[in-house]
Amino acid sequence: MRTLTLRRGLAALLVAALSYGAHAEEQPGTLRIGYQKYGTLVLLKARGTLEKRLAEQGVKVQWTEFPGGPQLLEGLNVGSIDFGVTGETPPVFAQAAGADLLYVAFEPPAPTSEAILLPKDSPIHSVAELKGKKVALNKGSNVHYLLVRALENAGLKYSDIQPVYLPPADARAAFERKSVDAWVIWDPYQAAAEKQLQARTLTDARGLADNHQFYLAARPYAQQHPQVLTTLIDEVRQVGEWSKANPQQVTDQVAPLLGLPADITLTAVKRQGYGAQFITPEVAAAQQKIADAFAQLKLIPKPLSIKDVVWTPPAEAKLATSN
Repeated sequence: MRTLTLRRGLAALLVAALSYGAHAEEQPGTLRIGYQKYGTLVLLKARGTLEKRLAEQGVKVQWTEFPGGPQLLEGLNVGSIDFGVTGETPPVFAQAAGADLLYVAFEPPAPTSEAILLPKDSPIHSVAELKGKKVALNKGSNVHYLLVRALENAGLKYSDIQPVYLPPADARAAFERKSVDAWVIWDPYQAAAEKQLQARTLTDARGLADNHQFYLAARPYAQQHPQVLTTLIDEVRQVGEWSKANPQQVTDQVAPLLGLPADITLTAVKRQGYGAQFITPEVAAAQQKIADAFAQLKLIPKPLSIKDVVWTPPAEAKLATSN
């Protein structure tokens, strides 16, 4: 009898422990956000409104800065962050590398916020003249697709140029000493090069690429904590609406963080897209075209299905964004 009672007691303790573990897993505790030095998340971090709203759900916020989208998504892949924002191309490369991510939301297109730049005295005047030239870019970044499309539009293959894969700071140094012929880059580096180096724009992304910013989450986190993501995107959207209406105030906040003059920062701020929305079928289809292009070029090892990695928000969240 004692043995039976002991077994029942142990069984009850085990059930209680498992129930506690399951409950603990449902409580996120800390939302770890990856951000880059520029963009809406920087403003959200500065305002502190997200922390106040999530505190009501028992959630703390931890911020980690990354130098670029590829590095941020590597952080997502290895489990050091739960959520972050990048351009169009990094999530394609990350998904191809096996990252367990989900597209959560996107910002409106910002096609003037990335460009192929030339030194001010460059003899090149058309994309077609890039044939055989050295072109600097950050591999797997948003501008990678802009370069692919610009070359295609000019009748060139990707193999017709000499890509030089460098992060922004190194690429700028190479551009300044003219060891590369062109630089494909995004804001605020783009605006800085235009103002400080008098770099010429060979072409921006208009008519070539949308240049969306995407908000992405680790799949396990998104599936377990949908309400946290819904609150987060609502805060991002509100900051975006304020930013669109107050570019000078945004500039005043962001310029010191970037270490850039106000005029350069203002140019970049005005070219950015604001107004986060949950992923639409049209945006997923546009992202699929990017993935297909990189697969055809063998820049990623296999074809991808974007629709399989799109997060489905709760019904009440969808309703709220449509009103």
